[in-house]
Amino acid sequence: MKSIIFVCLGNICRSSLAEGIAKSRAKALGLKIKIHSAGLSHYHNGEAPCDLSIHMAKAHGIDISKQRSQHTSEFKLKSYDLVIALDESNKNELLKMKLKNVKKLGDFGFNGQDVADLYYTPEKSEEVWELISCAVEDILKL
Repeated sequence: MKSIIFVCLGNICRSSLAEGIAKSRAKALGLKIKIHSAGLSHYHNGEAPCDLSIHMAKAHGIDISKQRSQHTSEFKLKSYDLVIALDESNKNELLKMKLKNVKKLGDFGFNGQDVADLYYTPEKSEEVWELISCAVEDILKL
């Protein structure tokens, strides 16, 4: 696998966190993988990740504060080996784009579970961290 892009709605909470975790783990493992994240909406284009995601990543030694939200249109999604949706709604939108390389993050060790959106459910931050970090470990083993 040479490339992964993580996709959620706004690209300021879950997908930006997944990008940061994946880049950190890939670097630690000596893997040369192109890793990005994007959002399906334009709501937060150009914004930094949410404060909660930045804080969670920092608590685990990862700095995502310099990332900026980008829309999926800024990427050639078909060129990625894996397009990882963070929930079922995101997956359905990506499938409407006729992409064949779409998986859901929860498919990697979590029986297809959706990743809760921290923008609306910040109280689920520990669950979100655990799901994303464990699933990323499985993805990087491919």
